[in-house]
Amino acid sequence: MRAMRRLLAGALALGVGLAVAQQRQIPLDQLRSGLAYAGGDVRALQADEFANPAQLWLQRGEQRWSEPVGRSGKSCMDCHGAVKDSMRGVAARYPALDGPSGQPFLLEDRIRLCRSRHQQGPELAFESDELLSLSLYVSQASTGLPLSLAIDAQARPHLRAGERIFMQRRGQLNLACTHCHDQNYGRRFYTDPLSQGQPHSYPVYRLEWQKVGSLERRLRSCFVGVRAEPLPWGAAEVRQLALYLGWRAQGLALEVPAVRK
Repeated sequence: MRAMRRLLAGALALGVGLAVAQQRQIPLDQLRSGLAYAGGDVRALQADEFANPAQLWLQRGEQRWSEPVGRSGKSCMDCHGAVKDSMRGVAARYPALDGPSGQPFLLEDRIRLCRSRHQQGPELAFESDELLSLSLYVSQASTGLPLSLAIDAQARPHLRAGERIFMQRRGQLNLACTHCHDQNYGRRFYTDPLSQGQPHSYPVYRLEWQKVGSLERRLRSCFVGVRAEPLPWGAAEVRQLALYLGWRAQGLALEVPAVRK
């Protein structure tokens, strides 16, 4: 509780305004993976290719990639070929704007749309194992590549909206994302050190969840953590926030499959 009070006191003493768009709060050379703040047991689990529990979801994603589904009778592989070739670099560009709608999409949104529109199959539910397995399998093809989002004139209003959400105080704790992940990373909140809140390892296996989960699930959990009402699944604000997080993390290499506490 004492550590929490210190964090709250420091946060309340800091006035938070909207940062100038596309001005980093954390310089490129100071970006750190969330793994840098994890314990040795978590780091060892992630590094062990056989013990890493996310491997189960990767195997399932590989199976789903080659399975025909829907009225089209086609699999993902029929259109895209092998993941390691056709999907290399794709996850490093997400979130990205969807051309027809002009809205930011997470990689999971793109997979859901492909399933329903092109494969003419049933829409994959948010946070379903099937969706997460495919997302993880596609993301793994970009492991080691730096995040590199396309922020053009159409995307910039969404980026600014995401930045406002990141800087906005909310919940009973009256905290903004920036208080923890820009201004206090490395300090302890309760028993765990705060990370920089980087999005480069999703979908990620979290020990507290005992399964793989999406960035959207993690953001909803953060809202609950500051005792604020979580945004609904599929909310545009979540995607705008994810777009800002992705821009903020540009240059940080994708890290999949990852494990966190």
